[in-house]
Amino acid sequence: MNRKSWRLPRRTFLQGAGAALALPLLDCMGSETGPRPRRFLAVYFPYGVVVRKPNDEQSRWNWLPQQPGRAYKFTKTLSPLAPHREQLSLLGGLSHPHGRRMGGHDTADIFLTAAELKGDQLQNSVSLDQLIAARHSDATRQASLVLSTDGGVGEPTRASTLSFSRTGQPVPAENRPQLVFDRLFGAEEGNRDSQQRRLNQSGSMLDTVLEHSRSVRRSLGEADRQKLDEYLAAVRQIELRVERAQRWLDIPKPEIDSQGLHLSADDSTPQELIQTMYDLIYWAFRTDSTRVATYQLGNMNGATSIAGKFPQLLGMGKQLHALAHGAGKGKGGEELGRWQQFLSTQLAYLLQRLQDTPEGDGNLLDHTIVLYGSSNSTTHRNENYPLLVAGGSRLGMRHGQFHQLDATTPFSNLLLTILRRLDVPAERFADSTGDLAELL
Repeated sequence: MNRKSWRLPRRTFLQGAGAALALPLLDCMGSETGPRPRRFLAVYFPYGVVVRKPNDEQSRWNWLPQQPGRAYKFTKTLSPLAPHREQLSLLGGLSHPHGRRMGGHDTADIFLTAAELKGDQLQNSVSLDQLIAARHSDATRQASLVLSTDGGVGEPTRASTLSFSRTGQPVPAENRPQLVFDRLFGAEEGNRDSQQRRLNQSGSMLDTVLEHSRSVRRSLGEADRQKLDEYLAAVRQIELRVERAQRWLDIPKPEIDSQGLHLSADDSTPQELIQTMYDLIYWAFRTDSTRVATYQLGNMNGATSIAGKFPQLLGMGKQLHALAHGAGKGKGGEELGRWQQFLSTQLAYLLQRLQDTPEGDGNLLDHTIVLYGSSNSTTHRNENYPLLVAGGSRLGMRHGQFHQLDATTPFSNLLLTILRRLDVPAERFADSTGDLAELL
């Protein structure tokens, strides 16, 4: 006897004892939400990797393998990712054409935008993640999760965030696990009425600021108008957050088991900090709190970058920038290689968590595209980016190979491919010339 599958609305709660608990995304909710959620994560590391000639003994610490194709051999640096061979692709040869003409410390800003920043023209453009977030944000409490080690926005060409709004303004990144957890899963202060009052008050203040700005703007010169517009763009982001919070006011935040999360981790405990950020990304995706995340493991601000001391704290010797500069001589390859191997281990941890979580006809990783890499090959060299793409097998991605691509192929072709796989209609992205067919 055939019976119709039992279906539940996506926003279903367990009621009892005066409390409401949101259910996780269940298979029986599928028909009302259409296709499974499509997710995106971008992770960036600074200063490049080891690139030594094949006959150099230190070449075993190279990031990319020697031979392209399906039969490639993982280097020591990427060896922790070997169990995920069939869920990932390695890419060499790609870069942003505009980035090739920029300073060696400047290109993290354009990793997800492909913009051209030169001279006093430092206006960025929208980042890939924010386009994806705009497409999917109506379905989630948080439009996107923007994380970095340094936090905030940094400064032009030394940004501490990978994310940029439609007007090219940097989206501030969070670097404290406890605050990220509270935003995603923490209890709201006060009852519903008091929360509504606070949101109404915030909305009224923002309306007043925006209204007053119109009269002020008319009396300003061109340079001051630009500065005011940048400020108002940030105010608009706050306004959108208030509007989103009002829409989700009657929907409880999901509850998760926070045991094992090192929410007090900070820049003095790099392994716990990175792993906890990955854990929070995992839980944000698993609870469908957001479908888009970016994580900058370190900015390109030289010796002042917070992540710069991480190798020393982990017993790997030099400060990160110095490791990168020394990677091309003597045993410097092994020194930087061990740091990159550590980062590979942390990434493998996240991929395993995603893969171990069933979802529909596959698992969480099958419905998530992970982009991992840097905008330097060796430090200060803005070409032949070391790149890895994982996941998304249920979104049309094909993996299991190392692709050494033509150096004339813009990195934006990969970004356009990701954009389309995540159901964002686009004729092109920045300077793209078409899809990266090798991954489809």
